[in-house]
Amino acid sequence: MSWRLVACACAGGLLGACGALPVEKPEPEPEPVPAAPVQTVSPRRTSDVENLVAYYQQVRRLAPVEFGREHEAARQAYLSSRSDYNRVRLALLLSQPGTAFLDESRALELLDPVARNPSAQLNGLATLLTANLQERKRLDASAQGLQHKLDALRALERSMLEKKR
Repeated sequence: MSWRLVACACAGGLLGACGALPVEKPEPEPEPVPAAPVQTVSPRRTSDVENLVAYYQQVRRLAPVEFGREHEAARQAYLSSRSDYNRVRLALLLSQPGTAFLDESRALELLDPVARNPSAQLNGLATLLTANLQERKRLDASAQGLQHKLDALRALERSMLEKKR
């Protein structure tokens, strides 16, 4: 029976030891720090790339008459100052599908000097637009080739139908 007494004493001691463990208390709330004075932040300057992307989003929504005015304004700005910004701006307008001013070849000519100059601020945008225009031209040429093949097949089919008659 003594072993049972020893076991009970050990169990009691263990239970007592559990009560002696520290209970986690929530940490006290930190004292409020006085608010720092509000500092006015000067507006962030936007880059030419950001301005041109925003410009692109605006001109996409213009009515044809307004687009024509914008095209003329961009053309005049380019003629008065052949800056990279004005080049890319005019190229954006000339590359707009579904407009009377669409001229992908001219847009590529305008973008070429900027896209070839790795130190130009607008090099990345010009390179992106150039790649996009070149891919569009490639797809157009491919579509025209497919249309010619389709027209040839239709002509062949008509001639075969006429021979059967």
